Amino acid sequence: MMQEFSNLAIPNSRTESPRVSSQNVYAVIMAGGIGSRLWPLSRRKLPKQFLDIFGDGTMIAKTVARLSGVVPTQNIFIVTNKTGKALVRKQLPTIPRKNILVEPTGRNTAPCIALATAFIKKQDPNAVVCTFPADHLIQNEEMFRQTLRAAIEVAECTGALVTIGIKPDRPETGYGYIQAEENHEEISTSIKVRFGIHAHKVRTFAEKPDYETAKGFLASGDFLWNSGIFVWRVESISREMQRCIPQLYMDMQVIMDAVGTRKEKKTIESVYSWVHPISIDYAVMEKAESVYVLEGAFDWSDAGSWDEIMKFKLSDTPEDEKVFMYNSKNVLAVKPKHKTIAVVDVDDILVVETEDALLICRRGQSQDVKHIVDMLKRKQLEEHI
Repeated sequence: MMQEFSNLAIPNSRTESPRVSSQNVYAVIMAGGIGSRLWPLSRRKLPKQFLDIFGDGTMIAKTVARLSGVVPTQNIFIVTNKTGKALVRKQLPTIPRKNILVEPTGRNTAPCIALATAFIKKQDPNAVVCTFPADHLIQNEEMFRQTLRAAIEVAECTGALVTIGIKPDRPETGYGYIQAEENHEEISTSIKVRFGIHAHKVRTFAEKPDYETAKGFLASGDFLWNSGIFVWRVESISREMQRCIPQLYMDMQVIMDAVGTRKEKKTIESVYSWVHPISIDYAVMEKAESVYVLEGAFDWSDAGSWDEIMKFKLSDTPEDEKVFMYNSKNVLAVKPKHKTIAVVDVDDILVVETEDALLICRRGQSQDVKHIVDMLKRKQLEEHI
């Protein structure tokens, strides 16, 4: 039997909640993006979350595997697009087909989460929901699961929205940040004692900073990277949506009423035809009445660029027998198995080759790959995107 998450004796908690069983814990995996900064490997027909970059499974398969022992497989929902639906069914055959939700078009994370919330709330009004991007890289998975269990505990006991932050080790400009308060309240002490994890009230969210601002964040010691991982009671996120984004909340209610009926697909298509694209951070998290952040003490990356991939791949992957380097260092080479790459007298570069495209980029500049994708769009070279 999976672990049950017992209530803590927290004064002034929003409600006297019953003990939360693992059967009431759900996961939402957001898998609708195309990962344009990992071009040319990541494409519309095969986005990065469905790629096996390291030879140990696709990103989305590893995301699902990390939830073992915390979220039952039948409680995992995946939100994707039409192309992604077929890929999910192929790569994750154990996920129930009814749990694969299709967005007619991408509208950022708030509508994506609202869609999944409608399905889960109708199935289980007492659910605690964990929400994840499908394409992150995480090492030390047991610590990840321990942190997730602690986040579920906080969400259940307080009725607050909970997120997981990562202690920064460098002034990173590619991530958002969360400023944490120094807490001494009972919930923080209990979580530290029981799970060995720091829990803080959130003071503020900060967008991706410039380098000098990021240095200030790092020096202050009270900022964490925003991982984009969220945990909440389904009733708590519903309440905050109703307060912060009432129109999207009403749209969610319309979808929920249609779930399981003949009108379900048409209703979703109708709502998505007018719903405004907005992230859950802008829409809800920055405005919510009560938000906690837990410090995740595990290696994490959003795999948002080739530089992020390089940090993992250089240390974890043996040199390819068909990649030859002479008088060169800090080189990432990704290619089809049958091809050979040679690098001579060049340091700090990324070389990514596919059957129809070649990327050569200076290390540290791979965030700019998205501009190449924009250029391909303007040139109407859709076959290369």
